[in-house]
Amino acid sequence: MWKEENSPFGDEFDTLAYAVRETGPLRFPLVELETLAVLPLRNTTLFPGVILPISVARASSLRLLEELKAQRNPYLAITAQKDPEAEEVSPDNVYTTATLAKILRAQPTPDGHVALLIQGRHRIRLTEFVQTEPFLQAKFVYAPETLPDEAHQKALLLALRENALKALELLPDRPQEAKTLLQNIQGLPFMTNFLANNLPMELPERQALLELDDMAVRAEKVLAQLQSQLNVLEITEEVLNRVRSTLEQQQRDYILRQQIKAIQDELGESPEQSDLNRYQEKAKQKKWPAEAQQAFEREIARLERIPPFSPEYGVATAYMEWLLDLPWQEYSRDNFDLKRARAVLDRDHYGMEKVKKRILEYLAVLKLRRDMKSPILCLYGPPGVGKTSLAKSVAEALGRKYVRMSLGGLHDEAEIRGHRRTYIGAMPGRILQLLRRAGTSNPVFVLDEIDKIGHDFRGDPAHALLEVLDPEQNTTFQDHYLEIPYDLSRVLFIATANSLDTIHPALRDRMEVIELSGYTVPEKLQIAQRHLLPKVATEHGLQPSHWHVPEETLLRVIEYYTRESGVRQLQRELAGLARWTARQMADLPSKQRARFQVTVGPEKLEEILGVPRFEKEAYEENLRPGVGIGLAWTPYGGEVLYIETLAMPGEGKLTLSGQLGEVMKESATIAYHLVRSYQLAPPEWFKTHDVHIHIPAGAVPKDGPSAGVVLLAALASLVTGQPIRPYLAMTGEITLRGKILPIGGLKEKLLAALRAGLRDVALPEANRKDIADIPADLLEGLTLHYFSDLPSLLAFAIEGLKAEALGAAVPA
Repeated sequence: MWKEENSPFGDEFDTLAYAVRETGPLRFPLVELETLAVLPLRNTTLFPGVILPISVARASSLRLLEELKAQRNPYLAITAQKDPEAEEVSPDNVYTTATLAKILRAQPTPDGHVALLIQGRHRIRLTEFVQTEPFLQAKFVYAPETLPDEAHQKALLLALRENALKALELLPDRPQEAKTLLQNIQGLPFMTNFLANNLPMELPERQALLELDDMAVRAEKVLAQLQSQLNVLEITEEVLNRVRSTLEQQQRDYILRQQIKAIQDELGESPEQSDLNRYQEKAKQKKWPAEAQQAFEREIARLERIPPFSPEYGVATAYMEWLLDLPWQEYSRDNFDLKRARAVLDRDHYGMEKVKKRILEYLAVLKLRRDMKSPILCLYGPPGVGKTSLAKSVAEALGRKYVRMSLGGLHDEAEIRGHRRTYIGAMPGRILQLLRRAGTSNPVFVLDEIDKIGHDFRGDPAHALLEVLDPEQNTTFQDHYLEIPYDLSRVLFIATANSLDTIHPALRDRMEVIELSGYTVPEKLQIAQRHLLPKVATEHGLQPSHWHVPEETLLRVIEYYTRESGVRQLQRELAGLARWTARQMADLPSKQRARFQVTVGPEKLEEILGVPRFEKEAYEENLRPGVGIGLAWTPYGGEVLYIETLAMPGEGKLTLSGQLGEVMKESATIAYHLVRSYQLAPPEWFKTHDVHIHIPAGAVPKDGPSAGVVLLAALASLVTGQPIRPYLAMTGEITLRGKILPIGGLKEKLLAALRAGLRDVALPEANRKDIADIPADLLEGLTLHYFSDLPSLLAFAIEGLKAEALGAAVPA
């Protein structure tokens, strides 16, 4: 066993105390040896001046120590392995820049290893390995570092010491002697090497520092590493202080709560017990089913066992609040005065006889049988016709509360059924939320925009609505949060939709669909006079005496400034008139405003609203052969379509244009083949002529089968050279057997024909029954003609054609 000469430490060797003694510049004597035994270390680099304890376990290394002990030689070369996992070390697996070290102490351990205490003395380079077995031995040369000038040394030493002391203060388990050591180190080389040996770095970084010849560069790199570590320690300290502060506050709050609880228990004023008593008193006044009573009793018993500061306590109290706030078996009294209900519906909405009739029928049956299940109504129609506002009027007519749920863009099924209580922040679905807001279990519940429900990975809300809107199932509606059946059978659900195509078929089957068609011009005029003008006047601070809008002005606004089925755009245009009137009135002195009155005549519309945005549809006289007039339905009302055909020399091709949809293209193809089968021209004509069919306007998409008859008539007119009867419009779907099938949107199409000044309309025979739903006064000036087969229609539309001849021309 070796000991340092004149060592004062005896058997208890203190590494830090020994290092303090070497605080000055490194001045170790040179060793006069040609070769050194090489001891490779794993993941460790030794710097000159640094004392390092290591454990030697490798057989080759133990053999090395035995050899040195026999030679009484305490010097060896310390280097690092390139591959720390390698057990057998070769010259290629060690770094050649190493440290000449002296063994200060060697102590065998019970497990057969040797504990060494070594000190780095000089930086060396291994030049040639003269032995590889049983251990490495190599020749070496000294590799002294170059030092900067004295001022530079002092500056670097001061920076290293200050940063090291700061980092030391932030270490949680710092040794007491470390601060004394740092303060007493006087030389830049030892300070640099000491910090390089102790800072947390990867082996390649530490070895790169050892290989630097310039001590100033090594010190600067160690300083950068030290500052980086200091930043990490400062952030760590900040986080620990914040966490410590939070924990101390939580502990303080807990102690205070326990003290308050003890005082309240002593006084008999426990807030938790007060909450439980309040819940129980409220439950005594509730009328609810047995399942709700059982759930309440179960939750009360659970609340009594949960500590108030537990997160579960808040979840349980939230559930209890919902359970008690829902209007179980609480119903508002219906107003069974049918005359009053009719008056309310007529007051707020003009027309809409189908809906009003259905609501009054429901009210009449409810008057006779009080426990009747509510119907599920779906108001279907274009935007702006008053579907949502009609539902609000229904609620007033029945004397019920009104709630509305917008379904547009809804993707999550949990919006309908709620989340299960296992989720943080769980709540019931919006169905129960709105019922709690209404305070009754029989409100008028509007499901707005039911055709615009979406679906994604979170589920399909339409499937959840199947239970809500099924009168046979909604008596036991299950919300995921509540987990108790809730009776929705007394709720009057009214859904609104602009299109039926996007509604799930099963959902559509559960609803009674009532179609609301677009308003006619006379209806829009009545709505403007009765509802819109008073509304916009009130919104803009005008009295009825301040302005007058004649009927001629309203008609011109309807026909030239709006193109819609509803009245939303009309209301915006009338608001423009009101703003203009308010501006005229505001410019007057206050004394003259009371006597202010203005009439907004048609001649002022261009000044107020600008040039007309739309042209009134008008019939074009003297149409040439090959041109027919069709009728189309759009979401904004009916439209008149001009079907144009043209023949030119060619090879019998058929060209279609006007942005036609697939169904309309098929109708054009059927019409073309029927004309050929009717033999209206010699067969050679179709082989020597190309036919082009165009439907203006080209930028507007068009589709549907109802243009089949007018396509056929236009082609027949083109081939025969005879024009179609003047002032005649046609609509109907055609088949290859020569039949005419019924069409939809009849009211809107007939009103479009009236607006355009047409006099005759050819309709499918199957649509005769639908005319009964259209008020007779709306059809004044129109003569309707019904046909069930194409030969009869062509004979009526084109002079000179005989139905019998056309029928005989079709091959059997």
